[in-house]
Amino acid sequence: MTPDADATAPEPTSGRADPVPADNLLERLFRIRERGSTPWREVRGGLVTFFAMCYIIVLNPIILSTPDSTGQYLGGGTEGANFAAIAAGTALVAGVMSILMGSVANFPLAVAAGLGINALLAYTIVGMEGMTWGDAMGLIVLEGIVILILVLTGLREAIFRAVPPSLKTGISVGIGLFIALIGVVNAGIVRPGAGTPLEFGIGGSIASWPLVVFVLGLVLILVLMARKVRGALLIGIVVATAVAAIVEAISSQGTQTPDGANPGGWGLTVPSIEGSIVQVPDFATLGEFSLFGAFEKIGIVAVLVLIFSIMLADFFDTMGTMVAVAAEGDLLDEQGNPPATRRILVIDSIAAAAGGAGGVSSNTSFVESAAGVGDGARTGLASVVTGVCFLLATFLSPLAEAVPYEAATPALVVVGFLMMQQVVEIPWKNLSLAIPAFLTIIFMPFSYSIAVGIGVGVVAYAILMTTTGQARKVHPLMWGVVVAFAIYFALEPFQDLLAMLGLMDR
Repeated sequence: MTPDADATAPEPTSGRADPVPADNLLERLFRIRERGSTPWREVRGGLVTFFAMCYIIVLNPIILSTPDSTGQYLGGGTEGANFAAIAAGTALVAGVMSILMGSVANFPLAVAAGLGINALLAYTIVGMEGMTWGDAMGLIVLEGIVILILVLTGLREAIFRAVPPSLKTGISVGIGLFIALIGVVNAGIVRPGAGTPLEFGIGGSIASWPLVVFVLGLVLILVLMARKVRGALLIGIVVATAVAAIVEAISSQGTQTPDGANPGGWGLTVPSIEGSIVQVPDFATLGEFSLFGAFEKIGIVAVLVLIFSIMLADFFDTMGTMVAVAAEGDLLDEQGNPPATRRILVIDSIAAAAGGAGGVSSNTSFVESAAGVGDGARTGLASVVTGVCFLLATFLSPLAEAVPYEAATPALVVVGFLMMQQVVEIPWKNLSLAIPAFLTIIFMPFSYSIAVGIGVGVVAYAILMTTTGQARKVHPLMWGVVVAFAIYFALEPFQDLLAMLGLMDR
């Protein structure tokens, strides 16, 4: 079967003329048995993925809460950001695009507003002179259109296939370490220390009830996995959430404050529900974008530089994520490529533009999808389940917000372990291949960026292959990627140079 074989084609019937029974509709749509799964495992995996990434419904509004250069806030008004509208828009776009990813690409990859790009919008782009939130979201739409064109012309997929297998393995392992780091940092079990970049717990100890909840959830999942209990990740998340709710009801821990006054509080969301669990969603951010407004405000050169930087991060984040998720589910072919690669990339590109059109920042494939795959998901049905959960969250956001970091993040740590097992596939004795893979692995968590890790690995690969007389083995497209990352890594001085020449405002 080719990578782009029709994901919805019926399963072969071994010569039988009998029609496929109606109760096999899911099999016809998602090839569940063919990939060694069951409908319940797909549902369970979709739920695990949702719980692992539903924090974005709360976090995205917080990040996008800054005023633009005119003093206006996202969602309308000058008094403050419309948190309810941003949360509802975030959940809506994530739900629709996750369902599309599952039903069109038949791949267990969920989609939501990407971290990093939303921060770039909030803390840099909307602060540029004259820029509004609508102008910034217009840049996101344009970036999504550009990436979609690259996919439809085959260039994005060709670049992906040009990456050597050893580097793809390094990407998977690096993402494993990255999401494990995300898990321990978001849980607060690892946090900035006094005199050190990071330290364990609070002052070197487990000194709060939220940290106890994290440890209990992690231990429970590990024990269940060791005993080969199915659904270990989902069970761990549900039990940890229940324990967290009991702890909060008894001790009222509250949330951590930006000034550090309550270090023992919950990391982001308090595990409790006040008032009704149902609320009518406010979609005020939908359509809040101006496709060409930025050109008038900051000039064409600045627009092109910003689109390039956003596009490169989006481009390679997705590449790394889909490889890591496919590798975790044993879905890679002999060349290290996921099934239906082009369809995955098309949906991801559309999601970037949809996020801008929805006024909630670029949407992209979420590495937390590996949590659902780690719990058994192998098909797009899992992504459909995750998407439905996001759509329900537009009405039931209090329920989604009741799952604290400390209950969901143990799943990320465990999945990091599962992905780390692929490290044995790297040819460690071949230094020209092993060193780039190693640099990719360490720079992803240390720089807190999938794109940076890939970029460092790609550049190192080209340098080492050239200096060891193996330049001919480097795919021609890889040289274009090397140049693109060289510009990306030197983007700040490049922008300063443009500003000195009067071609860009800083």
